Amino acid sequence: MRKKVWAVSPVFYAAAVIMLVMTFISWRWSSFIFYLELFLTVLTIIGILFASAMFRAHVATAFKTAQKVLSGPEYERLSGFSMAVAVVGELGDIIWVNEVFKAGPAKGQNCLGDNIIRFLYPNSLPRILDGKGTDVVLEDRRYTVYGTQTECGAVLYFVDDTYYKDIKRRFDEEHPVTAIIRFDNREELARDASGGEDARIASDVETALRAWSQSMGGFLKRLSGGQFLMMTNEIHIRQAAEKRFEILDTIREIKSPDQKSATISIGVGRGAPDLAESERWARQALDMALGRGGDQVAIKQNESYEFFGGLSKGVEKRDKVRTRVIAATLSDHIMASDTVFIMGHRFSDMDCVGSACGIWGAVTRGLKKDAYIVINRQQSMASILVDAMDNANPEMKVFLSSTEALSMMTENSMLVVVDTHSPDFVECKELLEKAGRVVVIDHHRMMVKHIDNAVVFYHEPYASSASEMVAELVQYISENSLSRMEAEALLAGIMLDTKNFVLKTGVRTFEASAYLRRRGADTVEVKRFFANSIDTYKAKYALVSAAEVYNGCAIACAEEEIQDIRVASAQAADELLSIEGVNASFVLFPTGTTVNISARSLGDVNVQIIMEALGGGGHLTMAGAQLQNMTVRQARGTLVSVLNRTLQAASKQPISTNTNKENKEK
Repeated sequence: MRKKVWAVSPVFYAAAVIMLVMTFISWRWSSFIFYLELFLTVLTIIGILFASAMFRAHVATAFKTAQKVLSGPEYERLSGFSMAVAVVGELGDIIWVNEVFKAGPAKGQNCLGDNIIRFLYPNSLPRILDGKGTDVVLEDRRYTVYGTQTECGAVLYFVDDTYYKDIKRRFDEEHPVTAIIRFDNREELARDASGGEDARIASDVETALRAWSQSMGGFLKRLSGGQFLMMTNEIHIRQAAEKRFEILDTIREIKSPDQKSATISIGVGRGAPDLAESERWARQALDMALGRGGDQVAIKQNESYEFFGGLSKGVEKRDKVRTRVIAATLSDHIMASDTVFIMGHRFSDMDCVGSACGIWGAVTRGLKKDAYIVINRQQSMASILVDAMDNANPEMKVFLSSTEALSMMTENSMLVVVDTHSPDFVECKELLEKAGRVVVIDHHRMMVKHIDNAVVFYHEPYASSASEMVAELVQYISENSLSRMEAEALLAGIMLDTKNFVLKTGVRTFEASAYLRRRGADTVEVKRFFANSIDTYKAKYALVSAAEVYNGCAIACAEEEIQDIRVASAQAADELLSIEGVNASFVLFPTGTTVNISARSLGDVNVQIIMEALGGGGHLTMAGAQLQNMTVRQARGTLVSVLNRTLQAASKQPISTNTNKENKEK
């Protein structure tokens, strides 16, 4: 910042006097030094006189400018104005200030000649003049600065509204916030523990929650069904978010005798206009947290969500009561419809087509209703399964294109969406919008943007696959509704998403597979559905051989689009997990101007969180994303930066050993 000439000039005068004294002293030792110092002293005095002359000219110009900016009446009014006023020149030099400015922003110091940026930083003068009031903080005071452009400069008004801004800050910080907490795996831990251990675990969880609520300046009230209500305020929620809700780690440290960790989910309603709305938002946030697998915090503020945690695997539910209820409700809706259309996600895979075939068999054979599967054959990654279904049902039309389905749909038709719950990823968005009755069957973790007008929303994030969910449903719709072909299609879907019964495989997964085996599913025939062409096989291993290991993650990139690249990349991502020291794998491949990412892990790394940071989503062990308008090299750089941030944050929250922003890669 530029110093004032009249504040510095006494220093120059003192320096000139000292130099003159030293000059005469040097006469005693050397005449040469005497004349040299005398010459330099004279130059210094001339420089000071020149600077003083320039300063007087500057002062004269400043006064002339001030006279142009302020007329006599204006000068009188601004001098006695109740708020701080500063008049600045074209370059921002302060020309004039009133007494309030001297006592307020200037703190009693003389600021004439300084640049106004001293009182505006980090804002600039053009920003003040363009804005309609800019917040400025000067030590312990807060101002709103308004600016008016003049012919030769500007007039700035500093409104001291510290009192009102402090009131607003306190209002924002003390705004009430509602949180609803659920003990996720209460029933699971109670089933495997004795009565005394069950009571101890429940007591330890409640004690930890009460201690946390007291540290948050709030209170906790126990509700029914393993739920708790907590009331606190905004500042404490903000501080808990900065610490990434350490209560999740605290609860995970509570273990059963067989070392299973307790987990909780928390839904927070933040910034609601009243307490009733805050409680409603908290329940919606809790549903979102549970739909994403639990063991996490979901904060809802207006229409946006923010998530924390989600590092544990989902808790398998062994109770099939809900499945029976869903099956009965689904049957009623099917019987009330004239035609049933079944649709999955774009670039359909074995799980998508397999679950669709299972619903098709239940509707056509079990309930004797017309049903069709809507699919894009050219983009499907399960074309072998599609052809097998056609060959097994030569007398019936099983698959329709989107155009055919739109022309056949009536007001009394029903649409069943399988293996996705996002309206952005369905095979035909127009068909979804046209359908009057929609049913959703999906196992992916809940997305913020999901189909919200479904008459039946069967969503189980703990399930291994949509095919597993459909295999359970059809048993309650009609025991003999599946043929051998549909049973094999469902088994293929289960094998795909569990990686041949390795990942996300629970008791119900094997029970569903056993049912399909009883219905005639041949594992050898199912294995043939996964056969690759020689070109796809070569592409897969080209990706594997070109992979690099970065921070425990294998990253492979395909520089150009080739045939069956989606199948090859997904299989390459699975193959990379078999490499020692690799906890997660990422395969990048281009399609047009889009770079696709297939992400896999064995559970040690939550690839869902990483893909959500890139605009995608999926499961803890399988996810994907699409990056628009960038090269593969640029996409890799973006992925690496996200990995650095996400893995660093995840290292502070250890993954649970429990046995228990979203869409799967499409």
